[in-house]
Amino acid sequence: MEGSDEKAIAIADSVMAAMGGRQNWDNTRYIHWNFFGARTLLWDKLEQKARVESHRDSSIYIVDLKNGGGMVKRNGEEQTAPDSIAMYTKRGEGMWINDSYWLVMPYKLKDSGVTLKYVGQDTTQAGKMADVLQLTFEAVGNTPNNKYLVYVDPDSHLVTQWDFFTNAGDEAPRFSTPWADYKEYGSILLSGDRGNRKLSNIAVYESVPEGAFTSLEPLKMGD
Repeated sequence: MEGSDEKAIAIADSVMAAMGGRQNWDNTRYIHWNFFGARTLLWDKLEQKARVESHRDSSIYIVDLKNGGGMVKRNGEEQTAPDSIAMYTKRGEGMWINDSYWLVMPYKLKDSGVTLKYVGQDTTQAGKMADVLQLTFEAVGNTPNNKYLVYVDPDSHLVTQWDFFTNAGDEAPRFSTPWADYKEYGSILLSGDRGNRKLSNIAVYESVPEGAFTSLEPLKMGD
């Protein structure tokens, strides 16, 4: 947070509090969601493991986010060659990085490598005034040159929109989407409405079926 300004940090802290608070976020273990109908993901935050089921090609990736590696089934066939496992688990990790950011970005405003700047107030596409934070990155993630403008409602302290810039120097965003339809899952808030696209089947679990991170068979989650 060395390069971030105090007002931006204070707003980020207010977002975390409005979403349930740091302790509740840290204590949330399993998060499940569907990414725009393309993939279903299950994330074990405590053990740092992810399961990604790609519906378009019947592929399943089980990834060790801490140590690398894991298990992969591609087009319905388990991969056994070490180089294939390494390549495809890296691909699965990339899917998780992208898909989880679309869901939990508000909890990651103060992650290591993120620089926050308060850039003033602006109106969202929905016509509501918001405080705007600029997020840039240093040597983190798969796309460190990205930039985001994150709009925070000054009354609810919830993120209501983001603008995405492929490169930090770009003048116009590549896209802007709302963050809407917040609901309580477990002890935290999550939003699945991104305008024309939706994150669906969002759930928080305290336990998951046996084999969730050790079996490449299709996983059936409970209610």
